[in-house]
Amino acid sequence: MTVTAGPAVEGADGARTGPAGAVVTGVGVVAPNGIGTAEFWAATLAARSGIGLLQRFDASAYPVCVGGEVLDFDDAALLSQRLLPQTDRMTRYALAAADWALADAGLDPAGLGEYDLGVLTAGACGGFEFGQRELQKLWGTGPERVSSYQSFAWFYAVNTGQISIRHGLRGHTSVFVSEQAGALDAAADTARLLRTGTLRAALTGGFDAPLCPWGLVVQLPGGLLSTSRDPERAYLPFDADAAGYAAGEGGALLVVEREDTALRRNAAGIYGRIAGHASTFDPRPGSGRPPALAGAIRGALREARTDPADIDVVFADALGVPDRDREEAAALAEVFGPAAVPVTAPKTLTGRLYAGGAALDMATALLSMRDSVIPPTAGTRTPAPGPGIDLVLGEPRETPVRNALVVARGAGGFNSAIVLSRYVRSPHHRAVTRPA
Repeated sequence: MTVTAGPAVEGADGARTGPAGAVVTGVGVVAPNGIGTAEFWAATLAARSGIGLLQRFDASAYPVCVGGEVLDFDDAALLSQRLLPQTDRMTRYALAAADWALADAGLDPAGLGEYDLGVLTAGACGGFEFGQRELQKLWGTGPERVSSYQSFAWFYAVNTGQISIRHGLRGHTSVFVSEQAGALDAAADTARLLRTGTLRAALTGGFDAPLCPWGLVVQLPGGLLSTSRDPERAYLPFDADAAGYAAGEGGALLVVEREDTALRRNAAGIYGRIAGHASTFDPRPGSGRPPALAGAIRGALREARTDPADIDVVFADALGVPDRDREEAAALAEVFGPAAVPVTAPKTLTGRLYAGGAALDMATALLSMRDSVIPPTAGTRTPAPGPGIDLVLGEPRETPVRNALVVARGAGGFNSAIVLSRYVRSPHHRAVTRPA
């Protein structure tokens, strides 16, 4: 297994680009506002939020008490009793989403070669809840009570490993640890491995579940979490009242295949293709050098051979911290022009899911392409001063979506951008569409 801290930085404007040319044939989602792709998408279009007062533990004494919890996930019904004692909540989400994504794609791993199907995921937080429980045993009753599964259940690479084991996948495996940017980096590396012939298909995406007492406490020193006790006003990116973000849990997994593999097995439907990607790294604070997000966006467009005018929607990183929102808005205005492209941040309905956030944004972008609709940004009402952006507010915006840009910024300076494009089949292959 390869552990990767995001792609290296290269190129004249700081962007490292990678190959494109992979198609997405399956999606699996576990999110605070919907378990399963259909439920999540319906909630997102209806602007039904999964952000609320934390219920899994009493957070009333904490400065932060709001987040996006997945409350109705029935792990005992979805996973074997053998798996439950050895997995953290985030891994259970990932295992279920992998099952659903493969089923959605109609892909049986047994139908490919032994090393043809890989797993590339992103992980930022690790198994906080599992780790807290076992550390409490260590302190309270002694080391003999600590589960042997603690040796791996906390590890940010465990989702990749457990998915591989569950489905007998012996192809390339990796985990990317560039926080919110990680899932985009993982998807881009997946496309590279498919193009070079290392893999014929892969599961890629990300999951995190940091909402437990230990997980919440370690997030507080960063000072980026919203302290609002009103779930409807806790996470307001690009708003004059923005004051941090709400953390959430969950994510998404995609089945990504080489086009020839998908067509040869007559895949039931193709959501879209990974057209281009680039990543950059911000200069150190105080250096006087500008942020590098615009370079990542330009690099992704360049690799996709797509002009800025051809992008129909941007799924923003949307940190909800005023200076970081201004930086992102400025980068979008620099590349596209002021208010020149619709921008949305449906993560306002889930909270920021760390490694799962950009994965869920990719899934949402693909659904937007399928249904020709842009979901709204919830909560934000009064645009913040600064570079203007065409933020989709209130209601979904019905419009053809041919090309979508997903932007993600990870803690520590990671920037990543990926272009997803509507798939156009060869005229020699009969189109088969998946029902909405």
